[in-house]
Amino acid sequence: MPERPALVVAIDGPSGSGKSTVSRRVAQDLGLAYLDTGAMYRAATWWCLHEGVDLGDGAAVLAAVRLMPLEMGVDPTAPSVHVDGHDVGAAIRTPEVTGAVSTVSGNLDVRAELRELQRAAIRDQASPRAFSAGRGIVAEGRDITTVIAPDADVRILLTASEAARLARRAREVHGAADSSSLAATRALVVGRDKVDSAVTSFLEAADGVVTVDSSELTIDETVDVVLSLVESRR
Repeated sequence: MPERPALVVAIDGPSGSGKSTVSRRVAQDLGLAYLDTGAMYRAATWWCLHEGVDLGDGAAVLAAVRLMPLEMGVDPTAPSVHVDGHDVGAAIRTPEVTGAVSTVSGNLDVRAELRELQRAAIRDQASPRAFSAGRGIVAEGRDITTVIAPDADVRILLTASEAARLARRAREVHGAADSSSLAATRALVVGRDKVDSAVTSFLEAADGVVTVDSSELTIDETVDVVLSLVESRR
């Protein structure tokens, strides 16, 4: 019996919808690689700041990103981001990078550059020599279901109500979802989504993309829904 072709699962959605956690879990359960495309934009932002590039100079940002020595680790149990041989997994999550990443991700030339890297990372997992041994990949982030992998076997828009997304991110960042934590988190969720939506569509499902609303679901329940969708399409 011939082996199955590499499976590609693409998951997009707004901030706080749970797409990173769910994508990693699904990749682990299916023995696939995992790609966090949002981390690539964060890495590009960190690199530009590290190199002293003026983020307001679009051409300079693009030039820096083209030279960025980026390595994305695709093991879902321990995804990693290395730039110039240095582990920047923690550095790209700092407030400085978080506050600047929309400026970099909003640069259309940078998006075009990183899109090619993302497509290459997805293609690579079809090889028997790749991390997944040719089984495939779960890729999540902006543009995945429409621009990067429009022909993915499974395309999902993972969403949740604004209240649910704010509460999740507040607990993640501040350890609580009280009024002050929610207020402090709003810019990280609603604010960033508003900026990002100017250059990419991730709030409504495109044709052929399945919407999964996780507002009332636990992580385990959401993972089960996604796994069921994958199984139904294999």
